[in-house]
Amino acid sequence: MDQIDKIKESFDIDIVTVKNTSDLEQLRVKYVGRKGLVTNAFSLIKDIPNQDKPKFGAELNKCKNYIENLLTEKKNGFGESSQSKDALDLSLPGRKQFFGRKHPLIQVEDQIKDIFRSFGFSVEDGPEIETDYYNFEALNIPKSHPARAMQDTLYITEDIVLRTHTSPVQIRVMENTPPPIRIIAPGRVYRRDTPDATHSPFFHQVEGLVVSDTVTFADLKGIIQAFAHRMFGKDAKVRFRPSFFPFTEPSAEYDVWFNGKWMEISGCGMVHPNVFRAVKIDPQKYSGYAFGMGIDRIAMLKYNVRDIRLFFENDLRFLQQF
Repeated sequence: MDQIDKIKESFDIDIVTVKNTSDLEQLRVKYVGRKGLVTNAFSLIKDIPNQDKPKFGAELNKCKNYIENLLTEKKNGFGESSQSKDALDLSLPGRKQFFGRKHPLIQVEDQIKDIFRSFGFSVEDGPEIETDYYNFEALNIPKSHPARAMQDTLYITEDIVLRTHTSPVQIRVMENTPPPIRIIAPGRVYRRDTPDATHSPFFHQVEGLVVSDTVTFADLKGIIQAFAHRMFGKDAKVRFRPSFFPFTEPSAEYDVWFNGKWMEISGCGMVHPNVFRAVKIDPQKYSGYAFGMGIDRIAMLKYNVRDIRLFFENDLRFLQQF
């Protein structure tokens, strides 16, 4: 029992001299480590008479708990400031903070949204996994129509597809919203393309739709021209070329002249009467125009990027330029 008292007295003296966490760890090892004084004292139990063993063991456990509690209190007393002081190395270089930013395609998409919102358009969204009906049939593209081959569709089942355009959003809006309608539908679309400098199996698209009883093709040309001026500057030019799309009639493709070259943006046209009939809108009373544009192509044109794959490779050396 005298030895237990001596251990406690010795510990009380030693703990006062502790200056940092390193000293504290050495003190812990000295007293309650694997070969510490308290640990060694437990080995004396075998030499003590049986009637005294319980009392000796109880006192030794009290001593051990006393030491461990004081070690814990001392450690907490140092606090974070003391620990950080021990670990602080003023010779190390400062840690640079990196701030996130929007992907360049998202930046362009947001700019497109802001432009069309200023023209009075609302922004609508829809599912990327679509039914054959919304992706094709309601858009005047029946199963036997040769235009389906142009879409390079990725089929999940015979009736479920990854949408090839955001036109299904137009159908869903017309089903649930009576005219007048004035919307754009941005989002990702998917096609079975082999990646190269100008093609990707998924890309980003914005489609627009206006339906009312006074819409003409001149309105369509005017909105596209106004958009080009806002996006690319007042010197931007737009040209329209006759084309064919099953869901518009007449149809056209349009290009933008910017930085000394023409670049195809996408297609447009007046909504086909069969599309109106599919959504129970009277084509004799209402007319409408629809247009589309590739966000990726606009970003390539705007930032003079020659390979679409750069947008999807997640190379910070490229992305941090925007």
